[in-house]
Amino acid sequence: MLRLFRTALLRWYIRAAAQGNEWTKDQRKRLAQELETNRPPRYAGEMSESDFRNYLPETPRYPSVDARTHTGNRMQRERPQGLFTNWRRLFEEPYKGLTIDGTVMPGLFRLQPECAPTKSVIDATNALTTMLSDEQMEAMRFPADSPIWRDWQNTELYVETHGLRLDEYPMPVRQAAMRVVEASLSASGYRKSRDVMKLNGFLGNLVNAPLVLGEWSYLFCLFGEPSPTEPWGWHLFGHHLCLNCLLIGDQMTLTPAFMGAEPTYGDEGVYAGLRLFEDEERDGLALMQSLSAAQQETAIVARSMMGGDLPDGRRHFADNLHLGGAYQDNRVVPYEGLRANDLSERQRRDLLGLIDCYQAYLPDGPRTARMTEIESYLDDTHFCWIGDTKQDSAFYYRIQSPVTFIEFDHHTGVFLTNDQPAKFHVHTIVRTPNGNDYGLDLLRLHRENSAHHHHS
Repeated sequence: MLRLFRTALLRWYIRAAAQGNEWTKDQRKRLAQELETNRPPRYAGEMSESDFRNYLPETPRYPSVDARTHTGNRMQRERPQGLFTNWRRLFEEPYKGLTIDGTVMPGLFRLQPECAPTKSVIDATNALTTMLSDEQMEAMRFPADSPIWRDWQNTELYVETHGLRLDEYPMPVRQAAMRVVEASLSASGYRKSRDVMKLNGFLGNLVNAPLVLGEWSYLFCLFGEPSPTEPWGWHLFGHHLCLNCLLIGDQMTLTPAFMGAEPTYGDEGVYAGLRLFEDEERDGLALMQSLSAAQQETAIVARSMMGGDLPDGRRHFADNLHLGGAYQDNRVVPYEGLRANDLSERQRRDLLGLIDCYQAYLPDGPRTARMTEIESYLDDTHFCWIGDTKQDSAFYYRIQSPVTFIEFDHHTGVFLTNDQPAKFHVHTIVRTPNGNDYGLDLLRLHRENSAHHHHS
């Protein structure tokens, strides 16, 4: 009991010192060492986010080589080869969309005004293209309906041959590409995407792979011609970040959207103070803890994140518990867990608030439109959970309806060495099921309307 009290007291001292800046760095360091010495053991899956430095590799797992050399070395191994072979097979399938049973539900999406900042995005895109040669433009521009939309992935491996690899271009070009992203997103959404990129650079420094895991280790592509009326857009992807933005007039689709971080915060240098996914983690756990015992029993589909009561094949070495990651555009994911029509009014509001966390990267007009769309299918929205529900526990949850698909997953280590899911490594994904990822159902509707007007 005394040991537990001492541990709790030390935690309070460290927290107070960090907030009030009353003690010296050396004092805080000594207290942190004292705390570590007196820490009671935790069970697997109950590691807090501040523990990531306990899992730094003793020797650099990935030598400090450039991204292309690293990729060449890794792709000689059986597991990456198998992963990318399977992804290529999935990519070559005709696009249908993520569904619950293999059948796309029709009539879910419609063309409508949303007050997306289309003009600002056009201006930023034109500013970028004036900086590029014809050859560079050819490498990064594709038709609005190109299958290249679907050719993204979130590993550090540099296997793609299309797009602008930002870290291979001078800073003005990098900044111009990111101004396209900035013009498309909300202020908080842009800040979050940049923080993902910055924490990728932080990770690269931690594991001595700054040329593999860098702040600018991302690919940027354009689709179609910038237009106030016709379909066009862009995507940006790399380790822990993929954004797909299609614009039709002032209507916007920004899915699939993948964001992650390992670790989820920076604690030194220029990265100190960066922190991600607090809202998604806190509000998801709060919703789960607000459920009655009977509701939790329905929502929890497995209590083990590593095996045990998980179905065979449910856990994947690259995606962990994610089902909607890279190249999963046509995946069949049946509903699981607790249906929202079995929630109280307060719980329904909390669920909508949690969903809104994942729409916050959208500018105001499209964000309002998405939330209106999602709320209209709230009764048929499902919430499921894997893992424990204690405050410090690692967990997975999914929110799924006819018009949205959201996943949150505490991950095992990839570059860090934790072999259990931990709160300092998070993956999130947002998709639009039933055929409207990449805005492709809206693109279909636009073409049908255009053909109708052309013939009438």
